[in-house]
Amino acid sequence: MPGFARAYVRWVDGFNMGLGRVIMYGLFVMMAILLWSSVSKTFFRPSLWTLELAQFAMVTYFVLGGPYSLKAGAHVRMDLFYAEWSLRKKAWMDSITVFLLIFYLGVLLYGSLTSTAFSLGYFGDHPFEFYRDLIVAFVTGGPDGASEVMGHLERSRTAFRAYMWPIKVIMTFGFFLMLLQAISELIKDIARLRGETI
Repeated sequence: MPGFARAYVRWVDGFNMGLGRVIMYGLFVMMAILLWSSVSKTFFRPSLWTLELAQFAMVTYFVLGGPYSLKAGAHVRMDLFYAEWSLRKKAWMDSITVFLLIFYLGVLLYGSLTSTAFSLGYFGDHPFEFYRDLIVAFVTGGPDGASEVMGHLERSRTAFRAYMWPIKVIMTFGFFLMLLQAISELIKDIARLRGETI
């Protein structure tokens, strides 16, 4: 395999492994939020923010932990036939199915970019032009310039009324990392088919 492919796999695998090991402690964040929710409902006035913040923590845990799971091979697969196959046949099947995963992640990434633009107040049909204008406005005018490009920020429809853009940015970042990891897995499968290891 070319040197840039090996460097790509090392960098993406290392980053996602490190991030996954940090994100796994998000479980304790969710537990603390839900524990406070139970305590506040029992002894104090119920908190409006706990359920929605726990949902946001769960999405963060799930989406940012996905690339780590893909790297570790921890996703669910049908082992009825797969477990008995040779390493070469598994590499063939994985290299074919990873293309479907890459397509699916591309669709998710596009949808999350569009949804994030909507949460930042853009209601048009060209979200990438909005991001370009937002970046140019931020570079030339700072936060004030960027706020002129953004519209009315989307908020949730709950009593807490949380802003939606932070969780949508996290989801977009997670889908992007998952796409990078899927490409890394494809490179590793091609290397296995060529009899090499990365």
